[in-house]
Amino acid sequence: MDLHFGDGEPTDEERAAVDALLGPPESAWEGADRTDADLRWARGGRAARDRRDLLLPGLHALNDRVGWISQGGLGYLCRRLTVPPAEASGVATFYALFSVRPRPATVLHVCTDLACVTAGAEEVCAGIEARLGPGSGVGVERGPCLGLCERAPAALAVRAGDPVRTAVSAPASVAEAVDTAGAPDAAPEEPPAVAAVPQAGDPSLTLLRRIGVVDPSSLDDYRAHGGYTALRRAFALGPAGVIREVTDAGLVGRGGAAFPTGRKWQATASQPDHPHYLVCNADESEPGTFKDRVLMEGDPFALVEAITIASYAVCAHRAFVYIRGEYPRAVRRVQHAIDQARARGLLGDDILGQGYHLDIEIRRGAGAYICGEETALFNSIEGYRGEPRSKPPFPVEKGLFGKPTAENNVETLVNVLPVLAMGAPAYAAIGTARSTGPKLFCVSGSVDRPGVYELPFGATLGELLDLAGVRAGLRAVLLGGAAGGFVRPDELDLPLTFEGTRDAGTTLGSGVVMAFDDTVPLPRLLLRIAEFFREESCGQCVPCRVGTVRQEEALRRIADRTGAGAADDIALLREVGRAMRDASICGLGQTAWNAVESAIDRLGAWT
Repeated sequence: MDLHFGDGEPTDEERAAVDALLGPPESAWEGADRTDADLRWARGGRAARDRRDLLLPGLHALNDRVGWISQGGLGYLCRRLTVPPAEASGVATFYALFSVRPRPATVLHVCTDLACVTAGAEEVCAGIEARLGPGSGVGVERGPCLGLCERAPAALAVRAGDPVRTAVSAPASVAEAVDTAGAPDAAPEEPPAVAAVPQAGDPSLTLLRRIGVVDPSSLDDYRAHGGYTALRRAFALGPAGVIREVTDAGLVGRGGAAFPTGRKWQATASQPDHPHYLVCNADESEPGTFKDRVLMEGDPFALVEAITIASYAVCAHRAFVYIRGEYPRAVRRVQHAIDQARARGLLGDDILGQGYHLDIEIRRGAGAYICGEETALFNSIEGYRGEPRSKPPFPVEKGLFGKPTAENNVETLVNVLPVLAMGAPAYAAIGTARSTGPKLFCVSGSVDRPGVYELPFGATLGELLDLAGVRAGLRAVLLGGAAGGFVRPDELDLPLTFEGTRDAGTTLGSGVVMAFDDTVPLPRLLLRIAEFFREESCGQCVPCRVGTVRQEEALRRIADRTGAGAADDIALLREVGRAMRDASICGLGQTAWNAVESAIDRLGAWT
């Protein structure tokens, strides 16, 4: 088909950004100067289309270099990849971190989600906007969770250029955030990952034991503390033996669905269609979640080793790590670990002399909560809008690029290392019979020591909050983030297991534990949750696209009303919530009503 790429021309900066990623164009069909040969034949079509998965990195390249994506820059990228501009425009406008309209080269993203809004983010944001007017050269954008909940309120400054520069201000004051945006290079160094681990140094830790002990940039230091012993055992066991060990350990996914990891790997490995892929989902965008960020920043070699083991088990030779765009330091740390592993023969061809080859690629997200859903993540990697796919077929049959794919999040994969290091029976002895092993919890809100905590499954919510130093006047605890549910202060004996929370009518989710005292206005909190889901809905299915809007509208109407005046809207909320739960394509719409429902039924909101 003929493609019309528009009349806009790329600037020299935009052309350089795309060429740095894709290499110089080889013909006029790709944007080079026209020669006589180009008049006789066309080159690049199928080969360029096979690189469709580079569309998202190409959009990042333009946005990073210039600060926004112009029509000319987008047209040049489309020409290089033979992608219809209409499709590429749909992708570029899907993500919150991209802009297709001119904006300043420096953008300050201020989090206004649950943990930050309760820590005064609205006041900080208003102060920043007052200080940074239209002529300041800095754009201010309010946005969802930045994954810095233990240091709320938080802001992330991004200055376009070659290279792009980023700096974090957290906890952010108006003056510090403005200074960070004005001079990202001069901003104070971000605290190390160990600052988010209040238990650091505890010898009983399993998943967090190396954070604060091992230099995250040193492969030698990692190996000196037990690194790569699990991979050697994996090679001794063979792929089937690794899957059997993971299955016997009872390891289940830590992203919230709790699907048995061994079953997923076995289903992927047994597929006759090849190649197979392994995808690490590091797009933890659930408000209140930051454990994967801490693991990637504090122990990146552990993730690389775990991905290597998982890929070996499912017979994959190419793996992807999809890291949310709001985690620039995690991207740098994991990329450095991949490069070091490759240079030392721990990635690439003939790993450890075992005849197995693997390479790992990083893909940066660009601000879309829905991309945490596995099939939406696959679409994003492939260069399409991050919209979920209908199932079946399931990813183990047709996943990334239509091939069998195993997808796991960071915490799940890192758990594979102790499974192989200590053996399945010893690992299964941790926790409970139905929820085995250790679990990471992200504690934030009205506590004195927010951070990532590691406890064995079966510990109670009260024990966790005691470690974090819950403040007086506790009103409610939100488990599982925006997609989770509230519990009351008299329910702190709740066992933190998948079955325990399910039996209690709530969810463990990905491990979010947000405490709220009686100074936090509950109606405003619920309205922010509704706004979050309305903003993050991909809009593909009607129940979610319309339902999240109706939910927000109803909550706005009753925010200042109590008792009988809110009864009709509460009835409407229940009807809309049931429709979203029953008919939405993916988990976003299916869980968008959970927190509001629990606040009404458990906390007695508006009654």
